[in-house]
Amino acid sequence: MAINIINPATKSVYKSIEETDSAGLNAAVENAKSAFEIWRKTSAAERTQAMHRVADEIEACGAELAEIIVSEQGKPMAIAQMEVGGAAGWTRYNAELSLEPVVIEDSAERYVEEQRLPVGVVASITPWNWPLMIAVWHIMPALRAGCSVVIKPASTTPINTIKLAEIINKHTVPNLVQVVIGGGRAVGEPLVKHPDVKKLVFTGSTPVGKHLAQIAVADLKKVTLELGGNDAGIVLENADISKVAEKIYMTSFINMGQTCACLKRLYVHRSKYEALSDALTKIAAAQVVGNGMDEGVTFGPVQNEKQFNSVNAMIEEAKAAGAEVIQPSLPAGLNGYFIAPTLIKDPKHDMSVVCEEQFGPVLPIIPYDNLEEVMSHAIHKEFALGGSVWGEECPERDWVVEQLDSGTVWINNHAEVLPHIPFGGNKDSGMGVEFGQEGLLEYTVRKVVNRAK
Repeated sequence: MAINIINPATKSVYKSIEETDSAGLNAAVENAKSAFEIWRKTSAAERTQAMHRVADEIEACGAELAEIIVSEQGKPMAIAQMEVGGAAGWTRYNAELSLEPVVIEDSAERYVEEQRLPVGVVASITPWNWPLMIAVWHIMPALRAGCSVVIKPASTTPINTIKLAEIINKHTVPNLVQVVIGGGRAVGEPLVKHPDVKKLVFTGSTPVGKHLAQIAVADLKKVTLELGGNDAGIVLENADISKVAEKIYMTSFINMGQTCACLKRLYVHRSKYEALSDALTKIAAAQVVGNGMDEGVTFGPVQNEKQFNSVNAMIEEAKAAGAEVIQPSLPAGLNGYFIAPTLIKDPKHDMSVVCEEQFGPVLPIIPYDNLEEVMSHAIHKEFALGGSVWGEECPERDWVVEQLDSGTVWINNHAEVLPHIPFGGNKDSGMGVEFGQEGLLEYTVRKVVNRAK
């Protein structure tokens, strides 16, 4: 069956691609398994060199990859180019990581060391918001550890993943990364169930992640999950609005708000509420909304119709319940899934735009008077991916950092992820860790060698 890839800026068909059937899925896993037996025997130096060659070609194909990203995902060209650059940089970082044995004991009685072996064939399932970058986040530590990968990209954004796999297989060993195409039930679940798959790494929604983890644990596969978030930012009474407004906007609306670790709920001390709301309104109004291929565009469409409808429903619910919705007018002539960067003032805590993850270009701004009281709302019962506090150094700022229970807490920043800093969520926002040395170890199994003297 053919799957049509829709350009979200135009609603036209960008490309069509065949869904992977069961025979194709089995062949992909078998190919990856055979490639793993070759790749696992390569030296650390060989892997490093090969991965740098991959990074070189990602950069050489940067213009093509960026155009693919804009065409199937919708983000403005400048952000797509940033995604390509990040993909190359992340590849180079992982290429230089080490898995040398760790000596645990060297005494008169024994010599004990911990070794790390590649886990085997990895099943990677990626979302549509950062299709190239998240594929790299999954694949590159797997390759550095000595694993092979079968990746299922989102059905709405598979083309750049196919190109990435071609680049990798060209510079490593044939079939090391296999791409399968299709929906979760038709392709994703059978991939996770496959007996030759030894690890699942998934980025996406919490319900789907939990479901796939239940499948994976049936035969004790290793699992890494980066799931939903509803990140809160707390703006203190002593915050300098002129310093923080631009960064708050950027970390809330990056990629049109379609980022797991975006700032999604903003709690502002009442003394600074109107000033910050006004500053964010001006920044939002200055955005150039349109097709990401067009010069000067800074704000693209929502990626797909389902998400477009979901975000609009949240906005309309808030408006009907009496919240103030601040939404710039869209330029005439747009035909895609466009929503202008939207601010919602004075929403109630039980509105879906506050208590659920919007994953789109809308930010609720909630005033508060009492810091301790507002923390009871800021700390989400289910999600704990990221959180932030904004203001000058003071005991209140330290207290907020101490109270937030998310996997990452930022101070005067949000949504910053870096290749050398471990990243992962608490509660229903994830399981395991990505990035850095700790993230690399998720693609390995431990082997302890205990030698008596």
